[in-house]
Amino acid sequence: MASQFRQLALSKQGLLSHEFGTGLSGTLNAIEHLGYVQIDTLSVVERAHHHVLWNRVPGYSPTHLNQLVREKLIFEHWFHAASYLPVKDYRYAIPMMVSIRNGENRYYKDTDEKLMREILARVQAEGSLKMRDFKKEDKNKSTSWSWGPVRRALDKLFMQGDLMIRERDGMEKIYALPEHCLPEGIDLSMPTLSEYAAYLFDTTLKAHGVFTWKQLIHLKTGQPLRDAMSKVLDARIEAGIVQKLDTVDGLIAYVDAEASEELPASHQKTLKILSPFDNAIIHRDRLSALFKFDYRLECYVTPAKRVYGYFCLPILYADKFVGRMDCKAHRAKKQFEVLSLHLENEHIKTDQFTSALRNELQKFAEFNQCPVLSDSVIDE
Repeated sequence: MASQFRQLALSKQGLLSHEFGTGLSGTLNAIEHLGYVQIDTLSVVERAHHHVLWNRVPGYSPTHLNQLVREKLIFEHWFHAASYLPVKDYRYAIPMMVSIRNGENRYYKDTDEKLMREILARVQAEGSLKMRDFKKEDKNKSTSWSWGPVRRALDKLFMQGDLMIRERDGMEKIYALPEHCLPEGIDLSMPTLSEYAAYLFDTTLKAHGVFTWKQLIHLKTGQPLRDAMSKVLDARIEAGIVQKLDTVDGLIAYVDAEASEELPASHQKTLKILSPFDNAIIHRDRLSALFKFDYRLECYVTPAKRVYGYFCLPILYADKFVGRMDCKAHRAKKQFEVLSLHLENEHIKTDQFTSALRNELQKFAEFNQCPVLSDSVIDE
């Protein structure tokens, strides 16, 4: 049964088949189904928001995200981290915007209100602007505001909904007014607490199929939300929409009742190299319980404490995580280097596995625009 639940979880994530479609429309379908795709600034390999979508959408191009933003179908804001979200879910970002505007978030208190007003006036008068466009008006015409205050002011204006990101030039944000980024007729009403809890619940159910309580409230704080989520969960169980499982390796879990009646059959042994920020693995407790895979991103620990490497990528083979690989894209040399390979069980290293890994690595290297593959560690 555990294998079937793993199959269900991976199927819901779009990692077993190309159910989202291809190209631009497939990219939109994937984001709408997953609920969000986390934006990553690390570029050791292709950034997470591109990596996640590439793994699910044949014909994905990094240009698709800017295009969908311009077409007012997705937008940038916060889920549990900075993310691309479906624009149809925009109203569920409003509670956080209001909270930040009201000074309830400790991360957005050290801002220059006068500077914020000046920045907003510039965007209103001149249109879309980048951070580098904000120059201090003085006699020299050469000095700029300190990037620290400007960045904090822009971040707060963005997080409280006064500015939006119209597109990105690489990772550089281009800011604009919401009226230039949102479609006409979009629902801007503030959701009630029960509506917001239902949104979080339904997003998790749709994207994961098998989930835990901790997933439902991942990085969301406050007892009122917990109470509202508890009521939503109880109502969904009573309605037969979800079923409570006894335990999944010690964790209480819930499963999509309808989907569990037709649990996916075993699929062929496809191999995927995942991002550390992939939606399928971001909930580490669930990952450990359901897949028996303990994963930690080690770029945030000191070199002396690293076991697997700076930016190890999980390897999914069929319905199991079988190892991790530390990789680096040397873009100037067009070379993709595999620095280390760690397998959970050396017995997995069959000819079939090695062939699948090499094939997927070559595709991933080309996606990173580094077609020259250095992978000698695979033969060790």
